[in-house]
Amino acid sequence: MSEPTTSIPLRPTGRRGPPEQQMQGHWLLATLGKRVLRPGGLALTRRLLQAAAPGAGDRIVEFGPGVGRTATVLLAAEPTTYVAVDPNPEGSAALTAVLARHPQARLEVRDAADTGLPTGQADLVVGEAMLSMHDQKTKDSIVAEAARLLGPGGRYAIHELERIEDAGTRSGAPVGGPGDPVSREISRTIKVGARPLTLQGWQTLLEAHGLEIVWTAHAPMRLLEPTRVFADEGVIGATRFFVNVARNKPARERVLAMRKSFRDNRAQLGAIAIVARRRA
Repeated sequence: MSEPTTSIPLRPTGRRGPPEQQMQGHWLLATLGKRVLRPGGLALTRRLLQAAAPGAGDRIVEFGPGVGRTATVLLAAEPTTYVAVDPNPEGSAALTAVLARHPQARLEVRDAADTGLPTGQADLVVGEAMLSMHDQKTKDSIVAEAARLLGPGGRYAIHELERIEDAGTRSGAPVGGPGDPVSREISRTIKVGARPLTLQGWQTLLEAHGLEIVWTAHAPMRLLEPTRVFADEGVIGATRFFVNVARNKPARERVLAMRKSFRDNRAQLGAIAIVARRRA
């Protein structure tokens, strides 16, 4: 599930009813104080970044940096440059505070599919919880842009939803697209077109753009489980989030509906992290 970043709209849909019932799920959770909206949580993000190995001298681009949780880790590696790419200014206050402490860092208000940045000028591109919420054409555009930005041997690190293969996938039923029943159910509750891919689907997408898979890891998708919330947000942050949910009936009903949807589909949904390298 995406943070309120990249090209996914952040505002209520405009339908009738309380705004909490109409907001896209990632934005509702953010307004309630949920700062980590990665499908595999901070633990999988940490594993991803360890595998991607950002270092001093790297030129880093991050798609959809959100409130800057991952940016903080990337900037701690003291890269030569860091560019955050995000078309939505709504979540940028916290990110701006992070970037202000690093003179080599800046924010570009652009779309991840069209950054306007120079070709071949990045050593590492990072994108989390964003590709899953786009159709195949947009996925291709974003991955193509990441590949364009990378120099030979550059790394692309992603953290996304994974559609676990089951009897439906093996029988040839549509998976990850509009006809996939799991995608339809998740999209209905979070009000974003969720289209996770299988492991093979993610690999095929990356390889189609000249990227070679060098590392993969998986985790359960437990975004709204209390244990995951405390692990991701800490005691104070998690307590604040749960209090905000408890005090707001429309938001509480919506959050519980999203959690039920995730639980009902837990055998078919997971989190995946991949590091791919641009071929020379």
